[in-house]
Amino acid sequence: MATCYYNETMLFFYNLNGNMSGSEDNIFEKTYYVGLGFGILCCLFIFLCNAMIIIAVARNRRFHFPFYYLLANLAAADIFASLAYVFLMFHTGHVSRTLTVHQYFLREALLNVSFCASLYSLLVIAVERYFSVMKMRLHSNLSERRVTCLVLAIWGTAIFMAAIPNMGWNCICNISACSSLAPIYSRSFLIFWALFNLCTFFIIVMMYLRIYIYVRKKTLNLMSHTTGSIKRGKMPMKLIKTIVTVLGAFIFCWTPGLIVVLLDGIRCTSCNVLTVKIWVLLLALTNSLMNPIIYSYKDPEMWHVIKQMLFLGCGDKVEMDQVTLKSTSNRHSVVSEHTDLGADRHQLQSGP
Repeated sequence: MATCYYNETMLFFYNLNGNMSGSEDNIFEKTYYVGLGFGILCCLFIFLCNAMIIIAVARNRRFHFPFYYLLANLAAADIFASLAYVFLMFHTGHVSRTLTVHQYFLREALLNVSFCASLYSLLVIAVERYFSVMKMRLHSNLSERRVTCLVLAIWGTAIFMAAIPNMGWNCICNISACSSLAPIYSRSFLIFWALFNLCTFFIIVMMYLRIYIYVRKKTLNLMSHTTGSIKRGKMPMKLIKTIVTVLGAFIFCWTPGLIVVLLDGIRCTSCNVLTVKIWVLLLALTNSLMNPIIYSYKDPEMWHVIKQMLFLGCGDKVEMDQVTLKSTSNRHSVVSEHTDLGADRHQLQSGP
């Protein structure tokens, strides 16, 4: 019968891999505290910026569409990531050695939930955009109830994925299979987790590639069959470009971490994964800061609403009126785009 070590502290598991000894330990400690000091500043900005995105979507009826609800859910995942990082800050370094097994499971699960919630939000957004574009619609016809069910499914799946090690897929009863990055996680689980998420990346990228090819083909057909303005097809492309930029930033920030996890899973002893652990974690954290900036930069209407919120706090009524007028103009533009898209779709279906 295998011996299990549930009653041991994390110091026992760290010592198994020899990653808490001598001068290397001091280097890692200094690296961690430098990284965490920078990280806590990022967490404050992440919380404030993403909170403004959620408030903007909640308070403005022109954002009451499935795409923006899912975007707000992605912002909520970014806020959760900042809180998970704060929790990590108070349970790392020398403190991590004194943690119980269950406390360590909780620390890692919070980080995994934030990552999975963000990834699955991007996947659901990709599906929503795919079916909207294929039907030549600006927004999908998902009801609020269905969007709520999708959001619950995203978080439920994220929690399940993060809880798998706690449910038994760990190395507590088989210490020869323990990894270096997460000393109580089995290397086989790290391989599964990294490959599963990299495959999810690939699926999302393929969906957007299919959307791009489809939209490009339809745009060329519209240009050859209609004399209307080329601007008609710009509105759905704006939303697609926004989320593609968000996806690109997500892949750029998270892929190095997944590769490091995969290398640890296959037991690459020459890769020195521990030396880059904190930096890939910080890179992943900056993604949560980049997302609200991308929303604002790529979506002018969202930026106008955020400025309106800021000027409301400053009492600048004149600027607020200008923003309101411009937002009203944008809203009329959206209605016009709906009409144009419907006309173009009808013309394509009926033929020349």
